[in-house]
Amino acid sequence: MLLCPVCNGCGADAFYKATARMTYRDILRAWCFARCASKVHFITVPPILTVIMLTTGKLAYYVTIFIVVASLIEAAWLTFRKRGSGETAFDWAEVWLSLADLAGRKLFALLPVSLAAPIFHFVWEHRLFTIPIDNLTLGFFVFIGQEFCYYGYHRASHRMRFFWATHAVHHSPNQLALSSAYRLGWTGKLTGSAMFFAPLVWLGVRPEVVLSILSFNLLYQFWLHNTWIPKLGWLEYVFNTPSAHRVHHASNVDYLDANYGGVLIVFDRLFGTYVAERADEPCRYGLVTPTRSRNPLVVEFGHWLSLARDIAAAPSVWTAVRHVILPPGWSAHGKGETTEELRKRSLAAVRTDA
Repeated sequence: MLLCPVCNGCGADAFYKATARMTYRDILRAWCFARCASKVHFITVPPILTVIMLTTGKLAYYVTIFIVVASLIEAAWLTFRKRGSGETAFDWAEVWLSLADLAGRKLFALLPVSLAAPIFHFVWEHRLFTIPIDNLTLGFFVFIGQEFCYYGYHRASHRMRFFWATHAVHHSPNQLALSSAYRLGWTGKLTGSAMFFAPLVWLGVRPEVVLSILSFNLLYQFWLHNTWIPKLGWLEYVFNTPSAHRVHHASNVDYLDANYGGVLIVFDRLFGTYVAERADEPCRYGLVTPTRSRNPLVVEFGHWLSLARDIAAAPSVWTAVRHVILPPGWSAHGKGETTEELRKRSLAAVRTDA
């Protein structure tokens, strides 16, 4: 694991080489300076890079404050709106769990443990080209490439139980609100999800550019987590919208494993994973087997413990491996609860009723 060469613990693995001429150590030193501005470190870095690092840290700080305040305002408004309306009362416990998740991730970010640093460092050192983002056209194509990588990452997070163990935390709220957006799980740094974005770095896009675009992608998705913005007309054909994302968060059988896009919805349409929200099928939020616990540790680690139990009980190594790489709900006995099996049972029930 690559640690900060100055203080060995400030989270320097979040940033990488800023230019082809700078060494990886230079970037780590610059990031350490930005993260540890209250400490006295005698280091020499290009002034412009120091400004960029410091500005990035401040921007992230203000963005975090904004999304938390906005989510609390929405929660208060929904509480007032639903009171006396006959609707299910707004559940503030879901907000507190999301805030606990956010606080936990901020604490985990201080630990110098991440698979992103070695992955991006290795791929950058073996890149095919060095692509300068010096015009809008090139920037647009890099953005499209990042969207494609995000689609692959997000789809794998639903279709491989290893990645789902972290991503399930994001889907655990039994209501959809802005606070759901920042419940992302504490173990993301340890799963190696950076590998899905490594192809861009291998082609020559600088790691910090990839990370910046990914940050924009995730920030864009913040406003998608609500139930009160209606469909947005022609925008539904191109962009990920609140309506499309409501389907993504729904546990209805017809809505499972759909709408994986980040900013755009075009790859879902291309690969057949787009599902439109229907008035005759109201979204039911949360997991297929709902999370009822209000204990943050259960929410964060429950799926990992379940996976560990299945691996330990597996009759063979190959069965254990399949528990890790196959979709959540898979069972060696053929009576699991994968999306495909749930849809078969639902279709059979409809035919029986008919």
